[in-house]
Amino acid sequence: MPTVVYLACFPGAELLDIAGPTSVFSSATSLLRRKAGYEVRLVAERAGPVVTSSGVTLTAQHALGSLRGPIDTLIVPGGLLGAIHNAAPLVPVITRLAPRVRRLASVCSGALILSRAGVLDGRAAVTHWAACDELRRMNPQCRVEDDRIFVRDGNVWTSAGVSTGIDLALAMVEEDHGAQLALEISRWLVVYLRRPGGQSQFSAPLAAQVAEREGIRKLLLWMSENMQGDLSVAALAQRANMSERTFARVFTAETRFTPAAYVERLRIDAARRSLETSKKSVKQIARLCGFGTAETMHRAFRRGVGSTPLEYRARFATPS
Repeated sequence: MPTVVYLACFPGAELLDIAGPTSVFSSATSLLRRKAGYEVRLVAERAGPVVTSSGVTLTAQHALGSLRGPIDTLIVPGGLLGAIHNAAPLVPVITRLAPRVRRLASVCSGALILSRAGVLDGRAAVTHWAACDELRRMNPQCRVEDDRIFVRDGNVWTSAGVSTGIDLALAMVEEDHGAQLALEISRWLVVYLRRPGGQSQFSAPLAAQVAEREGIRKLLLWMSENMQGDLSVAALAQRANMSERTFARVFTAETRFTPAAYVERLRIDAARRSLETSKKSVKQIARLCGFGTAETMHRAFRRGVGSTPLEYRARFATPS
């Protein structure tokens, strides 16, 4: 029998939080070419139409409270913080159903809904970076891990911003059917990278896009093109025509990284891409990405990715 995945809906829910995992599970079913795949069902306060944040209307097949017996997987999406109150009718139902759910998950700010249901008490969790402080304020018993793509604590999974629902669903497929199928789905969906949960939700390229100061954006672009050069605070401050203290303060405010942390993340991102798509040795990649030595790159990967470069390549390399 297929594994049934229930996706909760409420007015104003983020459409991608629902569509992303749905696409992963439906792709898994197609690639398995047998019935033991997944069946995705939408649930809400009551069966019927639900208008999402983008204005697209989905149809819930069941009322969440009508579910009986064991539940394999229940995923709760998020939405803008102002829309989360629309999920209030689901909270007591989730509290009641939780003991019967094998795998209970949230995407983005859906973690706030799980928190209100008492599911995150005493657990580690993550949510969208903009909602981490709210989750921490709402639930002091929850250990909020701001910088994670997704967190699994027992049978409860939480993920960061919207697109990380895809990462979370891929991890679930990997748990159920193995890494090869999850990797095949990521290729089929043309997902740029299948990210492990421990990876940061803040990437160096994203920081370059959101920086407000044009001078910092130009500097970030230059850094990405000169990773083998001198990217010390002193050299970067001189290039930005600032004192080192002012530069460090402005840079951190613009990117959410200290200069040193950004440089390491920038080099890790470049090294990961090379490990995934080339057959260069770790020593070669370390030199090209500015680490200097394989040992330095190894330590950076342990800190930033949670694995060694070779372990990362074994898991994520794309076959020729």
